[in-house]
Amino acid sequence: MRLSVRVDTNPHSGIRTMFALAAGYPDAANLGVGEPDYATPDFIVERAARALREGATKYTPNAGIPELRKALAVKLAAENGIAGTERNVLVATGACETLMLAIASVIDEGDEILVPDPCWPNYFGQIHFVGGVVRPVPTRPEEAFHLKAEAVERALTSRTRALLLNSPSNPTGAVLRREELEAIADVVRRRDLVVISDEPYEHLVYDGRDHVSLASLPDMADRVLTVNSFSKTYAMTGWRVGYVHGPEAIIAAMGRLQENFSSCVNAAAQVACLAALEGSQEVVETMRRGYLRRRDLLVEGLRALPGVRCHLPEGAFYAFPDISSFGRSSVEMARLLLEEAGVVTVPGDAFGAAGEGFLRLSFAASEETIEKALERMGRFLKSLV
Repeated sequence: MRLSVRVDTNPHSGIRTMFALAAGYPDAANLGVGEPDYATPDFIVERAARALREGATKYTPNAGIPELRKALAVKLAAENGIAGTERNVLVATGACETLMLAIASVIDEGDEILVPDPCWPNYFGQIHFVGGVVRPVPTRPEEAFHLKAEAVERALTSRTRALLLNSPSNPTGAVLRREELEAIADVVRRRDLVVISDEPYEHLVYDGRDHVSLASLPDMADRVLTVNSFSKTYAMTGWRVGYVHGPEAIIAAMGRLQENFSSCVNAAAQVACLAALEGSQEVVETMRRGYLRRRDLLVEGLRALPGVRCHLPEGAFYAFPDISSFGRSSVEMARLLLEEAGVVTVPGDAFGAAGEGFLRLSFAASEETIEKALERMGRFLKSLV
């Protein structure tokens, strides 16, 4: 049976390629997986179980249960400085579907959307799926991979419709400062762009930095779709609940689109997310402190390895070391580390052209796994020097 051109030409994720290869190495130390190794907090699990027993097994409104949307509006106002009501909020199946709905709602065939380079590779596939054109905006390691307003300005063309922003960043850990976002906002307002701001790592920031949502800046709330998720904050990746804030008209359109994608989000999972918002947030801080310890362990270990340079990630839970000194491509280095050292990483070029010469390593793994990976990498890399 013939595949559609859309499917046949859809970019394949380099992350998934490495996961498929790693399946053949069950004893490998896995630093490739971008998800918390923490369990979902018990009070969230228990509330979902009770919801199921109480009958939360039916369809919900396309945009999400009203109680959760109202709670998210309160959260966004209090934590992110983004005002609105439940009519400005839609609940979708993870940040992944939320992004898909957002892109499909604002991008037409042939429209360009600017994306930071390196970036999460699913952006490429999602934009391709709706017929949009990816226009990468390179970021520089000497600037800690921060997206700069001048680079955004240089990348603009007459076909540019939108900007996709991600801070804290996957894969680089960059956290944009308020003044950087203000400069980007000036470009957005002047060129009348739409922004999709992908913020699932908002609570994972370190060293006294603050997460700033672009939509909180003056005259930006009506220009920005703020995408977020429960996955990273509450260790709920498998629950698949994301959400988005934006202008009422676009949120309503996204709700109509969701009817065709997934109808609605799992009912009990939505109740669980309401419990997450209403419960103690100390669980979030406990996990953040754990990631901070692991970040320091991993980065210190990487910097001690021969031929490796690594900047200190400011947020998220990824290190992005420079391995270009070995004279091999990032794909070749990732394969060698898997096959010869038993360590799973992700090649930097999976995240865009600017990622070549780097690897992504997750410090959401246990400290034991990180230490094992560093020891194995050290032995192997010494043999290449």
